[in-house]
Amino acid sequence: MAFNLGAGSSGTTGFSFGSFCAKTTAQPGFGFGTTATTAPSGFGGFGPFGTTTTTTSGQTAGFPFGATTGLFQNTQNKGFGFGGGFGTGAGTGLAAGLVAGSTFGGFGGFGAQQQQQTGGLFGQALQPQTQSAQLINTASALSAPTLLGDERDAILAKWNQLQAFWGTGKGYFHNNFAPVEFTQENPFCRFKTVGFSCIPSNKDEDGLVALAFNKKEADIRNQQQLLVESLHKILGGLQQIMVNVEGVRALPDDQTEMVIYVVERFPNGNSRRVSATNLYNSLEQNNVKSHLMQLGVVVALPRTELSPAQMKQLLQNPPAGVDPIIWEQAKVDNPDPEKLIPVPMVGFKELLRRLKFQEQMTKQHQSRLDIISEDVNELQKNQATTVAKIAQYKRKLMDQAHKVLQVLIKQEIQRKAGYAIQAEEEQLRVQLDTIQCELNAPTQFKGRLNELMSQIRMQNHVGAVRSEERYSVDGDLLGEIKQHLKLQQEGLSHLISVLKEDLEDVKLIEHGLNESVHIRRDLFS
Repeated sequence: MAFNLGAGSSGTTGFSFGSFCAKTTAQPGFGFGTTATTAPSGFGGFGPFGTTTTTTSGQTAGFPFGATTGLFQNTQNKGFGFGGGFGTGAGTGLAAGLVAGSTFGGFGGFGAQQQQQTGGLFGQALQPQTQSAQLINTASALSAPTLLGDERDAILAKWNQLQAFWGTGKGYFHNNFAPVEFTQENPFCRFKTVGFSCIPSNKDEDGLVALAFNKKEADIRNQQQLLVESLHKILGGLQQIMVNVEGVRALPDDQTEMVIYVVERFPNGNSRRVSATNLYNSLEQNNVKSHLMQLGVVVALPRTELSPAQMKQLLQNPPAGVDPIIWEQAKVDNPDPEKLIPVPMVGFKELLRRLKFQEQMTKQHQSRLDIISEDVNELQKNQATTVAKIAQYKRKLMDQAHKVLQVLIKQEIQRKAGYAIQAEEEQLRVQLDTIQCELNAPTQFKGRLNELMSQIRMQNHVGAVRSEERYSVDGDLLGEIKQHLKLQQEGLSHLISVLKEDLEDVKLIEHGLNESVHIRRDLFS
């Protein structure tokens, strides 16, 4: 199963890499939330891993995966990216928020805390002075706005606090300053929590890159060969390279994920997989990206694992807008630190996205269970058939063994014809005679067998006699009997009704006699 990465607020569904883990959430994504003012969301960060150090000229040194040679050699190695195409909106996702509001520059800026230049990895890294001014403006908007100069500023402060809690809107605090933009990444937003995602396990040498298509799974499977040929042409159409499909699976919102890798063949007959980083960099070129969009590709994402340094950097620095205490508690509550990583969920859209992935993964699990159940039923049928065949073959084997034994007996008789009985044969004859005597003894096995046979014959005879003692009645005669019984029943019913009437008459007569007796007594007295 793949571990999915994010659906954006504009409907852009992110992708999967690694193994999906339904431990706590449906589809943990490295896209930490959405913003209410920008369309893209979901996997906003973990952009290219390419800023390990900062030079004096303001340029960052890349995070190389080693020099490569061949068609996909690229000196400007962008390094590993958890989704360079996911976080295109300003302030969207983890990376943009982290670069702008914390010392951790996403999965692409290990030296972000030392950056002094204005252009960071995502082009919007703020100067420390700008961050301080932004914090001051936010505090002014939430606590002491001076926009109106009267008691209405207190109402405005409460309104700004409500917008900050909700994570959307603008906070006006002064006539001479621009309003503060409240996003769901701000530390005052209440709609956020932390879940857990599976840690990616694919290596860069595996060369796996996931492509999200804005098409249904059935359409992608029907057009799979055509898509492979189109990707081959987009990547140059050279005979030395071959595009292969690792797997296809459905995503929510009628989207589909296709995992591909490219094999490069050399003139000497050897071949190798193009690394995921180089393939991703090739797909991210502007001319290639436009062709991918025409094919319906929403976003491309390399599937590569995290280095220990990257994992440490991620865990040590909480994402933008997440309280450090909550982040530390999430690390403590991690049920399996070796396989799971804490992931913040910001906003209802993020929660809905994860719910959709959970439902999608549940359907996939159920379909897999149905397939397994059908396989088990088929195996049970095959097992029953095999057991019956084994019993049949055993009987045939016994018959064949008896036939072979008879043949051997006849052959041995012909071979021994004319020879005297040997000592071994004489000994065997004595043993057989002894066994025959034991069987013929009245109190031994033969007598008991005769007794059992006689009982069986007697039971069969009694059953046959009982089966013969059956009567049959003609149909017409049976109808006459029924009619006669019906007349008898009607006669009995009429007799019972007459007796009841007579009893009532007798009771009436008895009552009249009792009254006449009382009257006579009164007269004589």
